[in-house]
Amino acid sequence: MFSLKDKVALVTGASQGIGRTTSLALAEAGAKIAVAARSADKLGALVLEISSAGGESLAVPMDVANADQVKAGFQQILSKFGRLDILVNNAAITRDTLALRMKLDDWDAVLRTNLTGAHLCIQQALGAMLKQRSGRIINITSVVAETGNAGQANYVASKAGLIGLTRAIAVEVASRSITVNAVAPGFIETPMTDPLPQELKDKMKSLIPLGRFGKDRDVASAIIFLASDEAAYITGQVLDVNGGMHMG
Repeated sequence: MFSLKDKVALVTGASQGIGRTTSLALAEAGAKIAVAARSADKLGALVLEISSAGGESLAVPMDVANADQVKAGFQQILSKFGRLDILVNNAAITRDTLALRMKLDDWDAVLRTNLTGAHLCIQQALGAMLKQRSGRIINITSVVAETGNAGQANYVASKAGLIGLTRAIAVEVASRSITVNAVAPGFIETPMTDPLPQELKDKMKSLIPLGRFGKDRDVASAIIFLASDEAAYITGQVLDVNGGMHMG
């Protein structure tokens, strides 16, 4: 395990799935964790689990699509920990339907949370990281940002936008020793994918050379690496964690 001792990390969308597992993995690696999501109850349970394992954490109820809540959340984090070393932009939603039938509200909601939310968090994080002259920003995109996917025009656009955002910010802040990378999970078993029809799951599995779906921990391990000192010379990259589903 890469050591993140004394680092301070924020994970958005931390209440379940990849975000929850990543928060636990960061704490296991020695980081102090701020966990953010809209569900205060789930965050409370996560903080209790981290504390029970000897970690230090802070629950920050926050909707990343709300600029005022994001600003207030970051103020809370900096007030408690005094710094921020790692930002994991994981919060995301879906509103799936074919493009021809997609309502503007569903388009806007997905882009506002998945892409604009990441932008708002990056803006707030950079205030601390630029002063420190160090930091790690890790954006969670998706394999579909690289392959496309029917019925998810809004989600695919938001996740592809995250890749562009990653590279733009990476160039802007590299001189301050801040790295910005993305992790692109393939088909991962999470609460978001559980409701999918079994027929679709079987079809997806047939497209994966490793022959299985990924686990939350597979993605969390990639995030831990990019957050570590060992990844200090990696920036502006997309790390695919997809079992060979897409080899770009």
